[in-house]
Amino acid sequence: MLIVHVHVQVKPECVEAFRLATLANARASIREPGVACFDVQQQADDPTRFVLVEGYRTPDAPARHKETAHYLRWRDAVADMMAVPRTSVKYANVFPPDADA
Repeated sequence: MLIVHVHVQVKPECVEAFRLATLANARASIREPGVACFDVQQQADDPTRFVLVEGYRTPDAPARHKETAHYLRWRDAVADMMAVPRTSVKYANVFPPDADA
């Protein structure tokens, strides 16, 4: 499984709009066959910072995710909400072991 942490800092006046757009994207994303998990986390001491934890079943699933209508809608909706460009870090799952292994 491939895990991607997407780090986002939004403008203070955009926090609620970002939350709503991101929750809509997450709800649709978790229904994709290649998505194992799609968590949205907001930093406790700085509500302008979010981490999206995306778990993909296959190496090509992230690319397929980025072709979906809901992702494209989210990307366009939140583009001007970012205080700084979002970043991502990819991880290989260590534990728990992949059920398919």
